[in-house]
Amino acid sequence: MLRRNVMELSERSREIFRQVVESYVATGEPVGSRTLSRRLSTALSPATIRNVMADLEEAGLLYAPHTSAGRLPTEAGMRLFVSGLLELGQLPEPERDRIERQCRATGKSLDTLLEDALTTLSGLSRCAGLVLAPKTQVALKHIEFVPLGPGRALLVLVTGDGLVENRVLELPPDVSLAALTEASNYLNAHLAGRTLDELREVIETELASQRHQLDELTGKVVQAGLATWAGGTSGQLIVRGQSHLLDDVTALDDLERIRSLFEALETKEHLLHLLDAAHAADGVQIFIGAQNELFQVSGCSMIVAPYHNSRDQIVGAIGVIGPTRLNYARIIPLVDYTAKMIGRMIG
Repeated sequence: MLRRNVMELSERSREIFRQVVESYVATGEPVGSRTLSRRLSTALSPATIRNVMADLEEAGLLYAPHTSAGRLPTEAGMRLFVSGLLELGQLPEPERDRIERQCRATGKSLDTLLEDALTTLSGLSRCAGLVLAPKTQVALKHIEFVPLGPGRALLVLVTGDGLVENRVLELPPDVSLAALTEASNYLNAHLAGRTLDELREVIETELASQRHQLDELTGKVVQAGLATWAGGTSGQLIVRGQSHLLDDVTALDDLERIRSLFEALETKEHLLHLLDAAHAADGVQIFIGAQNELFQVSGCSMIVAPYHNSRDQIVGAIGVIGPTRLNYARIIPLVDYTAKMIGRMIG
C-alpha cells in the first residue's frame, strides 16, 4: 500500500516531501516554503511549494504544528518515506570494524556477547538498544548454583557445545550452601542430554508427583532456577543506553514523549511482545509511532532485526528505539550488520 502511494505522488511532490522529511530528520524543526525553494534541484516559487505541501497535508503526510509554521511529516508520512523513498547508506568501515571487534572479543559467554554488541549498537546509533536473548534449546552439559550472598545466587548453565550462560536468582534468604549444592546435583542427575525445556518438563512432573527426595528449600531453588531461565515463551530482554534518548530533547512535549518511552522500557512487556513479532519475521523490521498496537508511544520508532544460529534458525532479535526522526538510512544497516555479526559468532 505504501509503495503504491509513493508512486501515485508526482515527481515534484516526492521531491518536496523528501526535502521536508530530510530537514525534519536533521533538525527536528518545521521547514517552510521559502527554505525549500532554495534547496530544491528545480526552480519552484514558494507559492507553488505551498500548494504542493497543502496537497501533501490533505493526504495525511504532512502537518503544520501551529499557524503560519512550516511543515513536519506525520507518522504516516514517515512510514511512507521509509517504505518507499528511503535510500540506505553504506555502513562505514570503522563502524563495521568496531562491531566486529567487540563481538569477537567476548569469548564464549552468550550473555557477554549480547551485552557488548548491544552496548556498541546503542553507542553508535545514540539510541536505546534492546536485545532478545535466545532461550537455550541445545542439549545441556552442566548446571550449577553459585552463592552470591543472602537471598541471591548465580545460575550457571553450560551447553553441550561449550556455551556458558548465567542468570542471577532471587532466593529465600535462608537458603544454605548445602541446598544450592543439592539443587545443582539434582538437576545434573536429570540432564541426560536434554534441552532446558525438556529438563523443565521432567523436573516439574517429578516434583508434582512427589517422587523426589528434596527438602523444601532445595526444591524452591530448583523451581526458581528453571522458572528464571525457561519461563514464558520468550528469552531474556536486555535494554541498554536509555540515557541516549535525552541527548536531543528540545521541548516540553519531547520530555513527555521520553517519559512515556522510559515507562515502556521499564515495564518491557509490550516491547517483549513486539520483539517476538520481529523474531517471527526475517529481515529488518521497522515500527514507527503508534502503527503497532503493542507499541503506542507517539513520536518514537523502533528498528529491529533477528539473528540466526548455526542451523539458520531465528533465535533472537536486536534493535534500537528512539525518536521518530531517526537517521534511518544509517541506523537500518547498523542494526542489520550487528544482527548478522551476532549470528556469525553464535555459529
